[in-house]
Amino acid sequence: MIMLTLSEGIDVCEQKNDRNCEISNFACRICGKIGVIGHFLRCEERYMVFDPQKLQQVTLDEVDQRLLGLLSKNSRRTNQSLSEALGLAPSTCLARLKALKESGVIKRFTVEVAPEAMGLPLQALVSVRLRPGARHLMNAFGNELRDLPEIKQFFVLGGADDFLIHITAKNTEHIRQFVLDHLSSNPAVAGTQTNLVFEHGHGTAFGL
Repeated sequence: MIMLTLSEGIDVCEQKNDRNCEISNFACRICGKIGVIGHFLRCEERYMVFDPQKLQQVTLDEVDQRLLGLLSKNSRRTNQSLSEALGLAPSTCLARLKALKESGVIKRFTVEVAPEAMGLPLQALVSVRLRPGARHLMNAFGNELRDLPEIKQFFVLGGADDFLIHITAKNTEHIRQFVLDHLSSNPAVAGTQTNLVFEHGHGTAFGL
């Protein structure tokens, strides 16, 4: 059972026809640009619900950390491939993976889509500072961001700024209009600062 989430309103689940999938309810959303990468469905998994108390009780050994390192580089690796790389029996490897999911260590499996393929070649980071009297609106503001198609991800900060928003756009005019329509015009927002992204990379997860 794998849940994959994409930007632009496209959701993916390759397990729709998997007899072993215990999830019977599938939510389907078709994007207008679906032809770019195919037909996708989503199935929500019960183990994806985050439980902080349960997570605090988890102790990861060296094998768990190696397994997470392999999955962070390629989450589509088969259980057989993972078990061979770790020197484990397939059943043991599968049990460890299930335990990591059920405990909340693995929150979800995702796929990263090239923004250029969706007609959004430009990326930007927008810092947002809320007005002092609008701090109680942070949750509502975050919920509004989730529904905007330009949002790739956002972070709630502690410091001079309250949010850091990662957006994708067609061009600089698209970015300017996004900031004006959804940020500057919001009465809860005190100020914004926009920086264009020239290059976006990933580090090695967990140092593995």
